[in-house]
Parts: sequence; C-alpha cells; structure tokens
Amino acid sequence: MLKFDVTHRDGEARRGRIQLGHGFIDTPQFMPVGTAASVKALAPDDLNAIGAQIILGNTYHLMLRPGPELIEELGGLHRFMSWNGCVLTDSGGFQVYSLSKNRKISEEGALFQSHLDGKKQMLTPERAVEIQGQLGSDILMCFDECPPAESERAHHIAALERTTRWAKRCKTAWEARLALAEQLGPAGANGPGYRVGNLFGIVQGGLFQDLRARHIEEIASLDLPGTALGGFSVGEAPPKMWEGVQHAAPLLPAHKPRYLMGVGTPEDLLRCSLAGMDMFDCVLPTRVARNGLLFTRKGRLQIKAARYAKDTRPADAQCRCYTCKNFTRAYLRHLFASQELLAFRLNSLHNLTFYADLMAGMRAAIEAGAAQKYVDDNLEAFKAAGE
Repeated sequence: MLKFDVTHRDGEARRGRIQLGHGFIDTPQFMPVGTAASVKALAPDDLNAIGAQIILGNTYHLMLRPGPELIEELGGLHRFMSWNGCVLTDSGGFQVYSLSKNRKISEEGALFQSHLDGKKQMLTPERAVEIQGQLGSDILMCFDECPPAESERAHHIAALERTTRWAKRCKTAWEARLALAEQLGPAGANGPGYRVGNLFGIVQGGLFQDLRARHIEEIASLDLPGTALGGFSVGEAPPKMWEGVQHAAPLLPAHKPRYLMGVGTPEDLLRCSLAGMDMFDCVLPTRVARNGLLFTRKGRLQIKAARYAKDTRPADAQCRCYTCKNFTRAYLRHLFASQELLAFRLNSLHNLTFYADLMAGMRAAIEAGAAQKYVDDNLEAFKAAGE
C-alpha cells in the first residue's frame, strides 16, 4: 500500500516522497498523460530518459479499446505497455464533463455513447473500480461528477453530493477487492485484477470556497490513501483557479498526497505547488508540442516561425533533453513545416523534460526554503516571448 512522507516544508509548499508498488514518486511531481496506454509520440525509454516516475492512463478510453479484460489477460497495464514505473488511472469521471453531449447522468452512474462506434456504455462507481483493478493501477480514482466551473451553485451542490455518494460506493468496491486479495494471498493473487492499488477521493465544489471546504470534509472522512482536487481548469480564468487552489489545498489532509487533476501550464504548476499540492497531470505539454509550441526558460517558442529557419541554436540552451543536445531550431522548424513525425517526438521530449526539470527545481527550492523566490524568478522569465 501507499506510504507518503513529507520531508520538507516551505510555507504551504511541501517536498515529499510517495512509495507505491512500482516504485517511488518525488513530490511535487508532474505526471505525463498516456490516455490510451501511450504517452503520444514517446516510448517508455523516452520517458525513462526524461525521468518520469509515474504516468496516467484513461479508464474510459481503455474500457472502449482494447478493453480491460484483454489488458488483464495480457498481464496488466504495466506489462501491456512495457512500463516499469508507476501508473495512475482516472475513473472516467472527467468524461462526464467532456462528453456532455453524449452522456446521461443518473444515480446509478453515467451512460455514455461511445465516440468510436456510438454504442451505449454504462460506467458506474463499482465498474470504474473494477476496470482500474483489471488494469492493475498503482493509484485509482473514485468516480465523480465534474460540472463546468461556471455552473450555478445548485449544480455544484448536486454534483458534489452525488460525488460523495459515488465515492462511498467506490470505497466499498475497493475494500471488497482488498479483502479478496488478502484471502487469495500471494500465491493466488497472480493476476493484475487482484493487485489492488490505492484509491484516491476527489473533491468538487467549483469556485465556491465554502462548498470546497464542505466537500473536503466529506471526502476526508472516508479516510482514503490520497485526495484529489477535481473541477479546476474546466472553463474558469487561471487567476480564479489559482485562488481556488490556494484556498482549498491547505484544507486537504496534511498526511496524505494531494493531487490537482488536469492542471496545467508551467505557471499553474509553480503557483499550485506553492499552495501545497503534490501531484499534477495535463495533456498540455505533449498536445502543444505536436502543434509546434516549445516551453523554454526564456518563454514560449513557436518553432514554426519563419525567424527560426536559419537558427542554429537549440530550443533551450539550458535544457538537458535529447532534442536540445542534438538538434537546432532550424531543423525542428523544418520537421514541423514538413509535418515529419519526428517533430512530434522531439518536441514532446523537450516539453516533458522542461516540465520534469521545472518540478525538480521546485523540489530543490522547497528543500532550501526558497520556494517563493524560485516561483517569482521563473514567472518573470516566462513573460518573455522566447528568443
């Protein structure tokens, strides 16, 4: 089971370490997203070179294709994708938000229309736990309802109340799997379906601080291994999100990992680490990489710009990544302009390395008692448009 130690504090910011079945995670930590059992354009050896300790899988997408039963039969998600690090899977709850035109929510769960073939798919709290167990996740998430940030207060109240009821059902299903694994013992529990990971609860409440505080109490009372803040970065302006996280983070259980779901930009990571969050994920760094946007220590760089056609410098002279050590901006621009597939890999390698190093710097700054200065210095540098 999960073990979490906070080794350093600097204001609300925390430096810690999470021990899981497939290794440890240094926090604060950014987790690359591998929606369909793959971080787009990158292989596991690329992720190892970056220094990734944990990646994400998507329950909804893997449920549809190739199916959790097949993944379980083939040895679980780690073996299926040849990844030796840790894996966190979401519950499918975000699809309740993102697929709003093709789903219907009831007390039982969420009825989806598959984006692949149009077939109806029912996802319940119990089914979400079962699927994540079949995948063999190190961290699995409770099934939740995530309303748009700017929804009316009544909508947020109804969503958080349903999320609490669903979380209780998730816990019951998770504890049943724990009991079965204990009954089977090491000799019998060979399948990944019996390698029961650690269930995290999810806090909703939108931008209403009193609702966030109320829901934190409800989810904390379930005494799960970790707690996540959901429902941020779902339509609200970044300053509103930062304010909401700054209020909510210190209210989360201090002795358990804190996960901010679906966030975000380098500025988001710095500000929310400073507020006391431990774990982050977002598709942003790889998605924008495929569109030619590179993050650097001197601002964002649009590699497709004509001014880089003869630029012999690396994307970021201070970057340790394979891309920056071997290729010029001129070559990266050529690859992107030619729509060569190598552009996706090289740009993604760079952006995820930038994120990994940003978080490593944050951890070192917390250890040194200089977290605020580290954040301020980086935010000032990010204002540049890139050289």
